[in-house]
Amino acid sequence: MQASDDSRAVRNVAVLVMAQAFLGSQLPMMFVVAGLAGQQMATNVCLATLPISMIVFGSMTTAPWLSGLMQRFGRRAGFVAGAAGGMVGAGICAYALTISNFWIFLAGSYLMGIYMSSQGFFRFAAADTASDAFRPKAISYVMAGGLASAIIGPQLVAFLTGTSPDATVMRFFPVYLAAVALNLIGMFFFVFLDIPKPIKRTADAPRGRSLSELLKTPRIAVAVICAMVSYALMNLVMTSTPLAVVGCGFAVADASNVVTGHVLAMFAPSFFTGHLIVRFGVERIMGLGLLILGGAGAVALSGVELGHFYIALILLGLGWNFGFIGATTMLAGAHEPHERGRMQGLNDLLVFGGVTLASLSSGGLMNCSGGTPQEGWAAVNIAMIPFLVLAGGALIWLMMRPKPQPV
Repeated sequence: MQASDDSRAVRNVAVLVMAQAFLGSQLPMMFVVAGLAGQQMATNVCLATLPISMIVFGSMTTAPWLSGLMQRFGRRAGFVAGAAGGMVGAGICAYALTISNFWIFLAGSYLMGIYMSSQGFFRFAAADTASDAFRPKAISYVMAGGLASAIIGPQLVAFLTGTSPDATVMRFFPVYLAAVALNLIGMFFFVFLDIPKPIKRTADAPRGRSLSELLKTPRIAVAVICAMVSYALMNLVMTSTPLAVVGCGFAVADASNVVTGHVLAMFAPSFFTGHLIVRFGVERIMGLGLLILGGAGAVALSGVELGHFYIALILLGLGWNFGFIGATTMLAGAHEPHERGRMQGLNDLLVFGGVTLASLSSGGLMNCSGGTPQEGWAAVNIAMIPFLVLAGGALIWLMMRPKPQPV
């Protein structure tokens, strides 16, 4: 790809950053309120975080067909479908709150996962028209669009719920109406996206490697493992954070502010993550991300003052950024363009499958493993250890393998 082609990539990055800023705001909003609403509506507190799990499960099951849709009709069609799913899902959730129906609330949460799935492809779309040199920077710049969403989302929650004397689930009703509006506004940005539709396959076109062959490729396998672990552990801890903060005697507004700090840490480093990858190598940055995730767990286990929550969640966001952007960059350079639809869909199916299991486990660990919120919070963070060992071991194995010799 010629350097001049990056003018198109820069335009697409700008569009995706704006879309990320507006549309992405709904996800931190949901992570603040969905578990709290679920805790009030569910008959069993162990199911409190099930609405968040349904969002992630919706993303996981949507990823394969949404990737296929984009492969056939282009990125724009997939992204508009994602925003439409998020809008309908938020509307159903709002209705479920009015009748306090947990099961309808879960159905709406599942549909919101369609948007979460589509947002996951923003990072790949940023790479579609970028040169090899610009690709890691394009991916990280798009992820940086989450900075605005980190501020808009949780602060909207604090504004819409902070002054309400209502202690019922209806205090969260305005939050879901705001999510409907964000989806409606955000989908119009995709009119300006300029990514060519994939060329239709001809009879003699290369079919590429099978899914099993792709997963047996060392760089692809390690990229998928590290992406799964980085995202799943971030979700495991973040899902329980509002429950832990409120359970330890702090206010919903405090939980919103902690999540704001966390999401800022997730996306703020994106302005330089791509540069660090170019300079130091993707493997080193991924390894640093895993170490920082471990540090987040250590801080969380050291105490439950508000300062501990802030520091742990900021480290959690920073570790996710390095680990996940690094894994995305590694994966984007490890498959051919005609393998894109299958590999990216499979990657997000596996990643969000892990995230679904993490969010399901989060509520059970938080509410049902110990008699106090402090004990539940400790169980959540201890659960990170074996998965960090798995990802770290896989990365070390890849780095120790002999480098392929140029032909």
